[in-house]
Formats: sequence, structure tokens, C-alpha cells
Amino acid sequence: MSESVIDIVAVPDHLGTPRWHAVTSPGVVAGVAGLRPVMPFGYELPEAPTALEPDTLELNLYVQPQWRRRGIGSRLLAAVGAHAVGRRLIVETSPGSAARSFCERHGFRRIGSGSHELLTYCDVHHAWLGELVDVEHPGYRLRHWTGDPCGATSVEQLLRHPSRPGAAVVSAAEADGGVVAYVLATTGALPRRRARQYGPAVLVGHRGRRLGLWVNAALLTRLREVHPHVEEIETRTADGDSDLVALRRHLGFRPLGRRIRYELTLP
Repeated sequence: MSESVIDIVAVPDHLGTPRWHAVTSPGVVAGVAGLRPVMPFGYELPEAPTALEPDTLELNLYVQPQWRRRGIGSRLLAAVGAHAVGRRLIVETSPGSAARSFCERHGFRRIGSGSHELLTYCDVHHAWLGELVDVEHPGYRLRHWTGDPCGATSVEQLLRHPSRPGAAVVSAAEADGGVVAYVLATTGALPRRRARQYGPAVLVGHRGRRLGLWVNAALLTRLREVHPHVEEIETRTADGDSDLVALRRHLGFRPLGRRIRYELTLP
């Protein structure tokens, strides 16, 4: 089938997240693309909490194998580019995948790599998680927040507002009125059973006190309470972060494979 009978259609999801479908004339979805904000707590907490770069978005783009090599991925990327002029896109791919070749052909620049990891709730002893949450951390207070982080640029902004129904769950540790550790997970639309975790991240001066383990155990417990349909949590760990790898292995995350991170600044 020729490319000319494939339409690129904008289809925002229930949260208003920009999405596009490549639809063939019989109504088959041959490919999809979507954008979402890059969370500010996915990798490293600096010496003071800072706002998320407002121009950075995470791109997810996929074309069904039988529809590849017809220019569909390029057309989806063009639709994204027309929507997000001047923005910075982040993409994660597997080594040797078609997505990696696509990124390199379209001018994306490699900026890092890491591991893709998964935790399954049925493999976690929930009483043990409760014990981790109940451990006292003098001088620190545990806080939770649930909702949709639309427009928020820091976890402090989220915690200023009351919780409400939404796709995101945050667990944070505070000391002297400021956030010193946090972790976030986001869920997809039902019936998706997998959430994505960002962090935990801990402020430099508060490391070595097991705060990352504390807030992550709290998040796993809270996420299960708020979104009981979620059965798995996926996450990424950048190369060289041995402490975060050890924390996640302790909680039960298992490695699934390697990921490469690319970026592209749209004209």
C-alpha cells in the first residue's frame, strides 16, 4: 500500500497529551507517536531542587513492523515537529533496534545509556514493604501526593496542592520544610497494568540515610493503594549509578535489557 493513503491523525489522550496515529484507509493504526513531559526527578537531584526545563519532552514513536520502510515514522516525526517547534525531544531505544537506526538517520544525538528494569508486585512481600516504610527517620517527614502534574515544574509545586484523582503518585521526604528526597510513578489509561517510575533522587547533603529506600518503599505501597490495577513498575537506571542499582535490586527490580538515550532539538 502506498504512503499516500495513510493519514496522520492527531488523537490527544484523556489527559490532553499530544498523540498522533498513522491510519491506513481500512482504519488500521500502522504507527503511533506521543509526547509527554520529562519528569524533573528521574535521574539526579541537584544541590537544590530546580525547575524542569520547560522545553524538554519525551517522544514515544512506534511503527508496526509490517508497515515499516514506507516513510510512516518520518511523517509521524514531522507531525511532532510541527507541534513542538523549538522544543528538545528525548528518546530511549534498545541497542540494535529499528528505533535506534531511525534516530540516527533523523539527526538525534546520543547522550547516554542505562538499564531497563521491572518490578512485579506478586514478587514483593507487602509486609516487608510496610516494615521499610515504618522505619523511623528522625527529623524527616514522609508525604504523598496523587494527581496529574499538568504544568508543574517541581515536586514542591505538586505538594502545595491537595491530592486528587490522577495518573501520578509521589512519595517525598521533607526536612525543615523542604523536599530532600522523592520518587514518582505514572500510570497509563486503563486497562494498562504497568506504571513507570522516576527516581528516587536524594539531595546531596541527605544521602547515606536510606531515604531513597524509604520513599521508594512508600511509593510502592501507595501506588498499589491508589491504582490497584497496576501489576508492574518499569524504570530506567543510568550507567554508573551503582547505588541506585543496589537500591532497586534490594526492592526486587530485575533487569530487562539495555537502553540508549538520544536527544533532538527541533528547529
